[in-house]
Amino acid sequence: MKSKSVMLMAMVTTMVALLAACGSSSSSISKKSAVTYMQGDVLQTMDPAMATDVISGQTMTDVYSGLLRWNKTKLEPDMAAKLPTVSKDQKTYTFTLRKGAKWSDGKEVTAQDFVYAWKRAVDPKQKSEYAYIFSGVKNADDILAGKKTASTLGIKALSKTKLQVQLDKVMPYFEKMITLQTFDPVEKSAVIKAGSKFGTNANTLTYNGPYKLGKWTGSENTWTETKNSQYWNAKKVSIKKIKYQVIKENNTAYNLYTSGKADDVTVTGDTAAQAKNDKGYKVVKQNATYYLVPNLTKIPAFRNQKIRQAISMSINRAEFIKKVLGNGSVPSKTVVPEDMMISSGGEDFATDASKGITNSNYDLKKAKTLFKEGMKEAGLSDLSFTMLSDDTDTAKSTLDYLQSAVSALSQDGAKLTVKTKSVPFKTRLALSTSGDFDMVISAWSADFPDAISFLAMFTSDNSSNDGKWSNKQYDELIAASKSTDATNTKKRWSDLVKADQILAKDSGVIPLYQLGAAHLRNTKLQGVTVSPNSMINWVEASYK
Repeated sequence: MKSKSVMLMAMVTTMVALLAACGSSSSSISKKSAVTYMQGDVLQTMDPAMATDVISGQTMTDVYSGLLRWNKTKLEPDMAAKLPTVSKDQKTYTFTLRKGAKWSDGKEVTAQDFVYAWKRAVDPKQKSEYAYIFSGVKNADDILAGKKTASTLGIKALSKTKLQVQLDKVMPYFEKMITLQTFDPVEKSAVIKAGSKFGTNANTLTYNGPYKLGKWTGSENTWTETKNSQYWNAKKVSIKKIKYQVIKENNTAYNLYTSGKADDVTVTGDTAAQAKNDKGYKVVKQNATYYLVPNLTKIPAFRNQKIRQAISMSINRAEFIKKVLGNGSVPSKTVVPEDMMISSGGEDFATDASKGITNSNYDLKKAKTLFKEGMKEAGLSDLSFTMLSDDTDTAKSTLDYLQSAVSALSQDGAKLTVKTKSVPFKTRLALSTSGDFDMVISAWSADFPDAISFLAMFTSDNSSNDGKWSNKQYDELIAASKSTDATNTKKRWSDLVKADQILAKDSGVIPLYQLGAAHLRNTKLQGVTVSPNSMINWVEASYK
């Protein structure tokens, strides 16, 4: 999620410290069925229709059960009893739900719970930022445009356990897409009872997933989940309690791990480098990328292609990762991550799309020339803007590095002043959504392992296109990949590659790196893997 699926959690750092005791944490944790796991910021919402970040997405993965669930890289039935039956024209999917599945309040989970949830999420009255993800489901586009009512969405309950979904067009990624939290069911009675407060605190919620959320009122730095005995697959759930803890300070994460009070923390920079020999050190490469979003509406100078390209070329990504992150991240040439979308012939989409992309190559001399030319074309001799990011230590260090790198473009006749602003994760999301920023460090995590999960965001009319970059050919290619070329694997691949290259060459957004998270993890904690939708499936985790 993932979206602002799909925005990623803020990364945290740990203070440079002596790591001689790192390996001791594994033996010091006595609770064999409880896990304390680090998060970068507070939980935003528990309303599937309103979630846009991976922190909310992860908790929803834990407590809700959608139709399908990732087991590592394999897509398996969850609330569905089996994989769907698909019509010959690939536009009708019929799901059979598990008989006897229940909500945490004891009521039966039915097909109507999915119908209600989907129609609620797509309804413009709900103001869901993720409503666009329904595009392709029958009538969704007309509903989003206000031409039809949400009641006409192509989903219906044929019975309590039979659910039918009709599509306007073939969607090769449909089954992968519906693992996103936006497609989770909700209990209508709970929503009606809570009204506008639904999803804002634990008292408004019911659960049909592996866990139940404990006390949570919307702003806690910790929240706890306990095993849901009503979950259909409860016998497979070994971890009985998960405690998520927000950690932003450098030394806190490290100290909690080494003292045995946390099972999994994220480390960066010098600490990550020094911790590489620890038995609990693991680097998890994720289907997520970080990038700069220039606001073309607020800063007219950013409408000039050369200025955007110059900013991109002023950043030495390899040096930045080594000096600031040190966590296994890798430089990105486009917004689509490596090792995510692979062709039947074994070709990596990101590798294919990166061919001929030079904007991300560090070349300060060329960058300064481009910047001066762009400033002249824009009729400017001075430019000042503020770069926005989160308030974690890593985010602040990232701002410092990028401020210094981009400021190097300043020269006689083309002066540049770069300021920085650090705010809490929730505030950064709000400012990004409202367009109240000059340039923001943003991130996206795959909702499902397909390039469209990233590229659809940057079409001209997408609600997640915060910088308001627009390109007609790009829009046409994305549209073709989702319609006329959807069933032609080669044409669709080509459409998406070309679109990705247009975005990269034009520096509509400026890719920085693909996230690699360096963890210090209790060595007895096994099965903690990140699925293709960037979420952990705790059903598979256990202590060994």
